Amino acid sequence: MPIQEEQHRRCARQWVSARLDRDRERGLRLTLACMAGALMVIAFVPLLVVARMPLNDLDSGVTAVLHRYALANPVVTDVLIVWTNVFGPWPWRIAVAVLAGWLLRRGAPRLALWAVATVAVGGLLGAGLKLLVDRARPILPEPVALASGEAFPSGHALNVTLGAGMIVLALLPRLSGRGRRLAWGVALFLVVSVACTRVALGVHWVSDVVAGVVLGAAVIAASTAAFETWRRAKGRRPADPPREGVEPEAVGAVLDRD
Repeated sequence: MPIQEEQHRRCARQWVSARLDRDRERGLRLTLACMAGALMVIAFVPLLVVARMPLNDLDSGVTAVLHRYALANPVVTDVLIVWTNVFGPWPWRIAVAVLAGWLLRRGAPRLALWAVATVAVGGLLGAGLKLLVDRARPILPEPVALASGEAFPSGHALNVTLGAGMIVLALLPRLSGRGRRLAWGVALFLVVSVACTRVALGVHWVSDVVAGVVLGAAVIAASTAAFETWRRAKGRRPADPPREGVEPEAVGAVLDRD
């Protein structure tokens, strides 16, 4: 029995070592990707349950408070409407398409394909969930803005997360350490601000926008992990996407090209 226990411990140590070995194709990156995916599912499933249940106090309470503020401050409301339109789904889709075309022209076809595929998959998942959940938008006595379609998840929150995240990941290799932190800070500000506008304008519940952000982050995490696994399979050095970008060697080359 002691011999068998020692063999089991040795196998367990070997398995953990393989999962944490940066030099193995399906080691650390794949394990971290699975952990990230699991965490995203853990965060998203409760939101999905909330969306299928009767309206909760958090959603209704926050919407009521922000709606009263919007009615009392029409100038601020006008600014929120402009902001939510400028950083809405279609501007982000166009921005990613332009980025993909530019990357393709400059010699980074794999990165261009990653960008297009990520935004396409995210959009399809968002649209499918809207139809599946079929959650109604807030109905307010004096609405300051109107929106069509189902509420859950928020398409604005989903697309700003996808768009801002992908653009930063694509351009990180050319930025310095301070520039990278600034880029991520700007992306975070855009995500939070756009998500807040949707609730403040009374066209989404809080859980809608949180679900959109979580779903967008999950899609980016999954596509980035898949791209990194492909890089490792091709013999490329391990990369740290949040710090170096998705394909540091390709983007660094094309941005230096005359």
